[in-house]
Amino acid sequence: MLEINSRKKGDLMKHVHYTNVELEEPSEEGIKDVRVRWLISDKDGAKNFAMRLFEIQPGGYTPLHQHDWEHEVFILEGNGVTRDKVNEKPFKQGDVFFVPPNEWHQFVNTGKNPLKLLCLIPYKDKD
Repeated sequence: MLEINSRKKGDLMKHVHYTNVELEEPSEEGIKDVRVRWLISDKDGAKNFAMRLFEIQPGGYTPLHQHDWEHEVFILEGNGVTRDKVNEKPFKQGDVFFVPPNEWHQFVNTGKNPLKLLCLIPYKDKD
C-alpha cells in the first residue's frame, strides 16, 4: 500500500493510518523476515527524529549490529528476545527499550504471532 497523506496545503501535521504507509523490505545483511514502515521521516519535514514501525514474522530477526546513535523502542505486539554479543533477554508486549549508542543489539521474534515494535532514531549529523 502506498502512503496516503491527509495533509493539504497549509496543514502543519501529518495524519495517516499506519497501514497506509508503505511496508518496505530492509536490505541489511543478517536480517530475516522483517518489514518496516517509515511512519515519520525527513520526507515529512522531521528534522530531528524518525519513527519506524517494524513488523517481524515468527522466527524473524533484525541484524545483530551496533552504531553511533541511540534507539528508543516500544513493543506494540508480540514477544521475543533481545540479544547482544553475550546475553539474551526475553521481552513482551508493552516493554520499552533504550539502546545507547554503540551497544550491540538484535530483536528476535520467538513467538507464534508477528512482532510489532516502534523504533525512534535521531538523524545523524550531516557535517
